Amino acid sequence: MKNRYNLVFCDNFFIYLYPKIIKNKTMRLLLISNSTNAGEAYLDYPKFNIRDFLGEKPVKCLFIPYAGVTVTWDDYEAKVKSRFNEVGHDIESIHHFDDPIKAIEEAEAIVVGGGSTWNLTYQIHLNKLTEPIVKKVKKGTPYIGWSAGSNLACPTIKTTNDMPIIDPMGFEALNLIPFQINPHYLDKNPDGHGGETREDRINEFMVLNQDIYIAGLREGTMFLVEGDKMSMIGKRNLRLFKYGQEPKEIESTEDFTFLLNV
Repeated sequence: MKNRYNLVFCDNFFIYLYPKIIKNKTMRLLLISNSTNAGEAYLDYPKFNIRDFLGEKPVKCLFIPYAGVTVTWDDYEAKVKSRFNEVGHDIESIHHFDDPIKAIEEAEAIVVGGGSTWNLTYQIHLNKLTEPIVKKVKKGTPYIGWSAGSNLACPTIKTTNDMPIIDPMGFEALNLIPFQINPHYLDKNPDGHGGETREDRINEFMVLNQDIYIAGLREGTMFLVEGDKMSMIGKRNLRLFKYGQEPKEIESTEDFTFLLNV
């Protein structure tokens, strides 16, 4: 519901809509929570979403394997390449290029795999790829990320789940979207585990970062951004957090464009 103060009211959430409208009409993002559902093959569940996102014409994507730490980048590339080939597309890893910035500038599409968000961000910063990626994606080059690759699309990597195994030379990420994603979002800890829940950790983040929304993206779900519109794919709800407000469950069939304007 709109009113004369340019607010949208969505149950417990007041959202300023008009002052922060995204001006980019060409940006295309597919931000996936996780690569693999339990009992399934790697990248099996989202492969047709990837195919539909890239289109019918074969696309050779530039793959960024930097989140891979316990797997070689060659092996990571082969694993992803096999799945992309199944749906009519292809990848080549950025680590084969002498000039990674030029590789970004010439990419048909950019694909960022999951793993260690810390090592991914470190390599992005080390190779000075933030500005080239942002410039390229904002001109319309498709961007696909899962897990760490979805975190990288956020303003920072502060809502990642993994250990800080390396100094990433700053927490700043690509800032392609104005809110944070917590991928692999879980509602509770496994039986017998007495540590903090995921929501506990997000509550800590919100105390120190009060102005930003956090999207708890459950496994098997993903965000699709087409220009200034955003939708969610998957059967599970999104859990949305904002400091000072009760967490909100939003069905995946809702319009999520409002999150591009917060």
